[in-house]
Amino acid sequence: MAHVVFYEKPGCVNNTRQKRLLERSGHLVEARNLLTAAWTPAALRPFFGGLAVAAWFNRAAPQVKSGEVIPERITDEADALAMMCANPLLIRRPLIEVDGTRAAGFDEAAIAAWIGLAAAPPIGEDCPKSDAEPCPTP
Repeated sequence: MAHVVFYEKPGCVNNTRQKRLLERSGHLVEARNLLTAAWTPAALRPFFGGLAVAAWFNRAAPQVKSGEVIPERITDEADALAMMCANPLLIRRPLIEVDGTRAAGFDEAAIAAWIGLAAAPPIGEDCPKSDAEPCPTP
């Protein structure tokens, strides 16, 4: 069993499903609000590891969906982190921390190899409401 610090957007259907899978897998989940955390570039950067900057972004964020923010055009880490600290909806979620190791997103195979997951139908990261209006900001 792992103690999982899970930064989520409260009310997000997928984040709720992801937390439930972690709990069914025997992990203790400490949910935190991604939108109200006091992010700094130094605190946020470790969650992205070796991912390309474009992969740091939440593809369901209104600014990304509208084309106002195009992740593939943002190559400077400092610029990306500043944008995300100013607008946490841009952060790929969930952010997960276990024993000082951090990750962004919910790659089930990677999480299973890292801390273990119970067998379940795939959840992934894509918002099941992607064709509908976005969830309200809590």
